[in-house]
Parts: sequence; C-alpha cells; structure tokens
Amino acid sequence: MIVNYDKTGVTTMAGNIYDNRELSWLKFNQRVLQESLDTTVPLLERLTFTAIFQSNLDEFFMVRVGTLFDQLLTDPELRENKTNMTSREQLDSIFARVRKTEPQKDKAYRDIMKLLEKHDIKQVSMDRLTDEEDAFLREYFRAEIQPVLSPLIIDKRHPLPFIKNKELYIAVRLDSKSGNKIGLLPVSERIKRVIQLSRRPFRFVLAEDVILKYASEVFENYSVLEKSIIRVTRNADISEDDDSLLDNDFDFRDVMEELIKKRKKLAPVRLQICGATGSEMVKYLCKRLEISENQVFSASAPLDLSFTFMIKSMFETSKPELCYMHFAPQHSPAINENRPMAEQIRQKDIILHYPYESIKPFIRMLNEAAADPDVVSVKITLYRLARNSKIIQALVDMAERGKDVLVLVELRARFDEENNIGWSKRLQNAGCTIIYGPPGLKVHSKLLLITRRRGGRLEYITQVGTGNYNEKTSELYTDLSLLTANEKIAAGALEVFNALSLGSLVKKSDSLLVAPLCLQSKVIEMIDEEIMQARSGNKAYIGIKINSLSDKVIIDKLAEASQAGVRTELVIRGLCCLISGVKGKTDNIRVTSIVGRFLEHSRIYIFGTKQRRKVYISSADFMTRNTVKRVEVAVPVYDPDIKDRVVNIFETLISDDTKARIQGSDGMYRRKSVRRKNISAQDTFMTEAIEKAASAPAERKPDDSGFSDFYKSFLMQ
Repeated sequence: MIVNYDKTGVTTMAGNIYDNRELSWLKFNQRVLQESLDTTVPLLERLTFTAIFQSNLDEFFMVRVGTLFDQLLTDPELRENKTNMTSREQLDSIFARVRKTEPQKDKAYRDIMKLLEKHDIKQVSMDRLTDEEDAFLREYFRAEIQPVLSPLIIDKRHPLPFIKNKELYIAVRLDSKSGNKIGLLPVSERIKRVIQLSRRPFRFVLAEDVILKYASEVFENYSVLEKSIIRVTRNADISEDDDSLLDNDFDFRDVMEELIKKRKKLAPVRLQICGATGSEMVKYLCKRLEISENQVFSASAPLDLSFTFMIKSMFETSKPELCYMHFAPQHSPAINENRPMAEQIRQKDIILHYPYESIKPFIRMLNEAAADPDVVSVKITLYRLARNSKIIQALVDMAERGKDVLVLVELRARFDEENNIGWSKRLQNAGCTIIYGPPGLKVHSKLLLITRRRGGRLEYITQVGTGNYNEKTSELYTDLSLLTANEKIAAGALEVFNALSLGSLVKKSDSLLVAPLCLQSKVIEMIDEEIMQARSGNKAYIGIKINSLSDKVIIDKLAEASQAGVRTELVIRGLCCLISGVKGKTDNIRVTSIVGRFLEHSRIYIFGTKQRRKVYISSADFMTRNTVKRVEVAVPVYDPDIKDRVVNIFETLISDDTKARIQGSDGMYRRKSVRRKNISAQDTFMTEAIEKAASAPAERKPDDSGFSDFYKSFLMQ
C-alpha cells in the first residue's frame, strides 16, 4: 500500500502512528538548536549549542544521508518500513527540512554574537576593520598564513583535487586571457583558526575570513570575479562486510584500517558555501563533485563552529556568568572510601548515577582488582574510551600482574575505529587476550566481570552500565552503572563472554536480556504481560527511557498496549518513530524529550505497577540496529532500594516542566504549556547529589586528595 506523506515525514493518512526515522532525528536536532535560543541558558553555552547542532548535522549527513544515497544506487524502489518512503523521497524531505533550519542556526549565531559584544567578546566583520586592524591582518596574512597555503588552479588541464571531508577551502573564480578558472586555497590545520585583534575587549577574526579577504594577493596574476568559503561533507557509511577485505589472511585490525582509509575517499553528499557565490561557480563545483544543486547549502555563519568551544574555555573563569555554574561529579554516599569496593559490593548492590556521581569508585574497583592477589580474571567489553583512559591503564596493570584479562574491543565503533585499534594493540602488548565481535554484529553492551578465588570458591563482581567506560563522557552524559555480586547476574555475564569468545550468540539467559536473540522478544513478552493485566481490569504500566525508538515490532506492540489501556510513558531524547496521542491508537502513550546541559544517555525499562514492577537498565535503545543487530545487555535491578531509586530518576524526568518537550499527535514537540513546579530534572539531580555528598558520614568521604588512606595503602601493595 502506498501512503502519502508530507514534508515532515508524517504520513497524511488519518490515524497514522509512524514518523520517518530521518525526519524525526532532524526534529531532535531542532530541539538542540532551541537551546541556543533559550534565554535562560548562559550565552556561551548557547553559542556552543549552535556548534553541537552543526556537528550533529555533519554526522547525520555523513552516515544517514550517505546510507540513503547508497540505497538509491542499489535499490531505488526500496521503501522505508514505517512511512513507506523511498530513499529519494526521504532525501528530498531531508534537504527541504535542512534548508529551512540552517537559516535559523545562522540567525541564532548572529544574535548570540551580538549579545556577547556587551560582554566584550566580538567577532569582527572583515569589512568593519579599523585601519590599524586591516594593516595588522594584511601583514599577518603575508607573514603567518600565505607561506603555508597551497594554492591550486582548476581548469581543463588541471582536475579538481580531492577535497577533504569537513575541511574549509577558499574557492575563487578567476578571469584570465584563456577564460574563467577556479582557484582553490585549502585552509590548513597548521593555521591558527582564531586570530586575536585585542585582548580587552576580546576582538577576533577567523582565519578563513582573513584568507578570503586577501585571496587576490595569492592569485595576483588574475582578476578575482567572485570568492567564497566552501566545505564538503562526504559519505562515511563504511562496512566491514566488503568482500574484497574479508580475506582469511587479514587480521581484523588490518581490515578496519583499510576501511578507515576508504571512508576518507567516499563520495560527497553535501556542499556548503559561505559568501557571495554566483550560479556559475556553484554549477562548476557541482559538476566536478558529481552532486546536484539540491545538495548545496548556503550559510552566513561560519561553516565550522568548533572554535566556539575554545572561545567558551577562554572565559569560563573570567566570565563565569556566561557559562553554566561549575558542577563536579559528587562522591556517592553509598560508598565508604575506607573499605574495599569488592567488600562493599558483596554486602549490597551499588548503583552510580553519572554525571551527578563520580566514576572514580568504578576505577578504584578496577585498581583494587589489579592489586588483589585473589582476583584471577577480568572480562570486559569496550566501545568508546577517553583519550587518556585510566580504565585502559587498570587493565594493563592487571595483565602485567599476571591476571587473565579478556577484552572485547569493538573496532567498529563509528569514528572511534582508529582509537580502538590503538587501544587493542596496547592491551595485547600488555598481555591481555583481545577478541572482536561476531561478524556483522557490533558489541555495544557495557559489561564487566571480575572473578576472585576466595576460600576455595569463586566469587564474582559484575558491572553492567548504560554508557561507555569513558571518564570524559561520564561528566557529560547521564548514565547508570550497576555494581553487583549477585550470582545469577554473574552467570548471565559469563554466558555472554563465553559466547563472544566462541563467536556465537546467547540464545537464552535466566537473568539478563541479551540482544540480538533474547532482548526484543523478552521486551515484547513484558509488554504482553501489561496488556493482559489491562484487559483483566488491573492497572498496567510501561515506562521506558531510551535515546531512540525505531523498532517497528516494539512500536506496534506499544500501540497495542495503548489500545488495551496500558498507561505508557516514554522518555526519548532523540528520534522517535512512534507518534503518541493518536486517538484510538496511541492516546495512552506520552512521549517526552529532554535536551539540556547533559546529554540524556541512560536507558531504563520499567514494566508493571509497584507491587509487581520489573526494572532494568540497559545499553540498548529500541532501534532495530540495537535489538536484533547488535550484542546488547539489559540487567534487572533486584535490590529494592536501587529499584526505587531508578524509578525515582524516571519519575523526576517525567515531571520535568523546564527542559522537557512533549510530542503531539502531529509528531511535533512543544514545551509544556503550563509550568506547575518549575522542575528541571538535571538541576534536581545535581542539587540532590551535592546535598547527599555533603551529608554523608565523614568516614565515607574521600580525603582532600581524593584518595582514602585505605586506598593509598592498597595501591602500594
């Protein structure tokens, strides 16, 4: 059946409950952009939200748009399974939406920069330089910039050179006796991007604007007809399934290194232009890049806004009013700094809530395990890691102390492949056993198992998390990390690691939900239980917090639950292909999205009312790629206190009436119309973490150095 659709990606058929995945993601990125417009957000934070919006969109074009172009080449009639749109229809709708939102980003940037002028921070327009600034920049260009430029002429004899992904170039149309030519100036990474004109007030220009202004000095033998800044985005949708690479003689690391090289050379999917560019240059560039003019996007704001993070860092101390109030992850009152972590976990399960609570206890647990002579083995899955990872160092220490350390390193973590290849080599050189995920399936689970021989028997500590083993993101992303000595959970973790070691999959687990074979089906079973309860006249409830929802099997089952009368609350930060509030179909479902200071990353599944409630935390979103195409793990929360805490976290998010947006039956998101309590969930969690850390008994707190006397002596062993 062919279904009509509009430019929002929502089908026009009455009672439709599906939204298009790609266009729903663009709605999410629009919510990110809205943070740059929110006057309650400090100015420099608003500025960086424009950069986050832009960076998100870059990756969207590289991955999702790139995938759609690939589909267009291989199967142009293939239709998406929810809104029935072809790849071409999706691309046309994407381009229309982006063309509408890009000017909003440009205006947000201009407005914020105008407001920053009142705080003595000003980006100076190149046509408004003082005579002294003009003279300074001309000399700066000649002395510091021009010597490292590599100008190129493009004509019939000289083809367009390879234009690197996301890098800035100055394109100049030149008049000469032999006809029009194109001049190209790569903006080298060796050139300082932000050029300071004065300190107080802080006045600056961007290097690409300086090169644009003085480009005629480089092409002095030509007459410059027009010039602009350009930026190309390339397809980054690579796959390790390339038959030419999967030779049995290849190490998988070698395969991934070849694929990374291949990615850098993939086809362009977008051309961005900033500056006065006529149709002749645009047509020329499109022809040479082999793209359509529909893939060209004009902008007035800088094409690369990453420099805004540097601007913010420059003034965090001197102008704190322009940034969020400083917050450091707090000590968890559940943890006693003067007792070994394993001893505390054996006594009672512990959960850490990042970034409100510190990741340090988890790292302490690893370091203690390295020093503990009774620990015989450690098994862990790694997906994304911090640049100077203390977790890697702890694993290296374990291996060098003779412990059996098994590390699954996911080399296919997109855009972290090179980092993970390097980490895998370092771990292997230290004596760790390195394994990779099953062919065609990324291992996205966050799972750790520590085995200790004590008194003639084996004991286990298991950690299951919703986020990566990454100290940096633990201060920026909201995540949950469960530490438990529960033997049933340990048995489930051991099943996962044994399967991964043998290249097989877990088909059944008595404790964990494990994708790809026994997570989606178990979720459906628990939804069915709520449907049965509702049809029997009992109260039924489903609460889900995830990043994204696109799995049609789960969407259809949630709609069925709604029609049976199951009250369903979904907290979904990103894309959501289910439309809530559709009369008679999804009117018992409410979808909330929260975009704020921290990136909402934790996944929580709640099934049932209080008396029979099941609670899980997980690494898996409800996307087909997670539920049936990756290795993911969800762990049940057994401890009653922790279960209540996880439910309270979820209920606080649902109560947010400051940063929350509610999805309407038209698929659009709006802030709550009435703010009853002025609750910001993230502010609430920060306040609670500070208060609880302050009220914890003194013996439970870390000393001023961050390490207890016990911990120091333990590490000296």
